[in-house]
Amino acid sequence: MRASALADEFGTPLLVYCEETIRARAREYRAAAPDALVVYGTKAFPNVALMRLLGEERLGADVSTLGELRFAHRAGIPGDRIVVHGNNKSDEELAAAVEADAAYVVLDSVEELARARAAGVERMLVRITPGIDVDTHESIRTGHVGSKFGVSPEEAADLASDVDGPHVHVGSQLLAVAAARETVAWLNRYLDATDWMPSVIDLGGGLGVPTQPGETGPTIGEFVGALLGELESDARVILEPGRSLVGRAGVTLYRVGSVKRSGDRAWVAVDGGLSDNARPQLYDARYAAFVATRLGAETTGTYGVAGKHCESGDVLIDAVQLAEPTRGDLLSVPVTGAYTLAMSSNYNAVPRPAALLVGGGDARLIRRRETLDDVLSLES
Repeated sequence: MRASALADEFGTPLLVYCEETIRARAREYRAAAPDALVVYGTKAFPNVALMRLLGEERLGADVSTLGELRFAHRAGIPGDRIVVHGNNKSDEELAAAVEADAAYVVLDSVEELARARAAGVERMLVRITPGIDVDTHESIRTGHVGSKFGVSPEEAADLASDVDGPHVHVGSQLLAVAAARETVAWLNRYLDATDWMPSVIDLGGGLGVPTQPGETGPTIGEFVGALLGELESDARVILEPGRSLVGRAGVTLYRVGSVKRSGDRAWVAVDGGLSDNARPQLYDARYAAFVATRLGAETTGTYGVAGKHCESGDVLIDAVQLAEPTRGDLLSVPVTGAYTLAMSSNYNAVPRPAALLVGGGDARLIRRRETLDDVLSLES
């Protein structure tokens, strides 16, 4: 379907997901690790229809809150394909994991063991902080010394007899296999030194997706192959991909409101921004953009793409070459399927966008657009 037709029917901003791309990514993981439990990192975008689709491809769900667990349940994900995370799980969340008969609960602190046992949790992993720095933004590094996640290797060794295995995850948006391979090599040495022979090893997620022309990264097969090829254990493996499943499947459509110059800069202002995609401000995320109705047109200049919010930092793209934009044009920002709507807000009292799933020539609304009545409904 044409982007302009979708925008006319469903309004903008609009996040559009490609069903074929999501299914293809899921099948790549299954092919690369046929014996592994592959669970979708729900935080990338908790959505019932999307998770139901992944469930049809035999993927499970990695959840870190009661809310994400409810999404997995609503999507029909069976308990034996659910892994429960969280660095500060409430007693209610532990009880909900037991009620859901989750495959595993991942301990994130030493004291959590007693609370998990008291709640009736029987199958557990322990998250280890290996002290490995990776080449990604500091806000999405998770395996370094001082991280808020996990326990030290010494503490994990003390818990080994109480859990089914270790969990390691060193960061997200990894565009090379070196850090992931280093992590598995570290885990091999650690298991050997501690004489730990776990039945399960959770290698986390982290595979990134290129977001700009010319940017490259490993394929799913290359990334997973590097992990499994390095691993020296016969334990069952769990993988927790998020953005690599849905990131490239999503594109955001915006309507251009104004085009102007300020000093030596040209600005294109769109009808969304910080409230539907906070990643440029949080992680220095970089995107490309195109005038959707003139994809083949020659670019005429460099523009900054600004949102509509009352923040100087509300800039989606610092500089991008565009075919000369005008008010009313449709701007397309690809590779926005992960951590956009999941992190969206009502800043400046702006309602959240709608989301569509397209496939087979059809477009299906999988998240309706919020209205101002929705935003005001929580006021008392």
